[in-house]
Amino acid sequence: MASELRTRTIVGVGLIAMALGALLSGGLLFWLLLVIAGVLMQGEWAGLTGASAEHKKLSMFAVSVPLALLCPLAAGLAWPAFMFMMAAFFFVALVTRAPKLALGILYICVPVASLLFLRGEQPNGYGLLLAFWALSLVWATDIGAYFAGRSIGGPKLAPRISPSKTWSGLGGGVLAALLTGFLLHRFADLPIQLAAASGILAVAAQLGDLLESAMKRRAGVKDSGTLLPGHGGVMDRLDGVVAAAPLAALCYLLLVLP
Repeated sequence: MASELRTRTIVGVGLIAMALGALLSGGLLFWLLLVIAGVLMQGEWAGLTGASAEHKKLSMFAVSVPLALLCPLAAGLAWPAFMFMMAAFFFVALVTRAPKLALGILYICVPVASLLFLRGEQPNGYGLLLAFWALSLVWATDIGAYFAGRSIGGPKLAPRISPSKTWSGLGGGVLAALLTGFLLHRFADLPIQLAAASGILAVAAQLGDLLESAMKRRAGVKDSGTLLPGHGGVMDRLDGVVAAAPLAALCYLLLVLP
């Protein structure tokens, strides 16, 4: 148990450090990290939907096309990338006759585009703040939910999907996300509207976690993959980000830009 916790901690810290390094660099490095994560996640998504090896490779190739077009040196966040995103979705759905497999294209591309939008938005480091806010509140939610759930316990949140999750854990995650948001408002000038919305994004992150848990339960597996020791697959680490990032971008568009 102690060695497993140590491995999980070391890998977790390493992943956060890698994410922060790419986030600080921005541009090509941030995009490249998101692309690698996205292609790997599509492979794990294919495994959870029961796709054949051939269809898995096809879907991974298909998702790489819109992800490549999101490159700052290519189309970036422009209409060709989004057209190819939908084209990749319909291509996979029609060729494989597996709509669930094709949904992985949107599951991956939408949050990737959202994070690139947040990171690239505004000069003077404002994009860095927005992207860091979106990522850090998910990390805070996970930490707050873990410690609150372990120390308080109580009624289960969704026992049929994820028996370990509790309502107290959800509450702890929301409080931790709100604390993160208001700290960023106080010390980094994050708009107060976004700080207040951090609690809603925490709920979205937990729902993203539950969605992946439901897929794993249906597939009869414990983790989405085995790439990350102590953590499972890439989806296991980014399920909350997948749900929170698009909502974070939407909150910025609706609450700040007007």
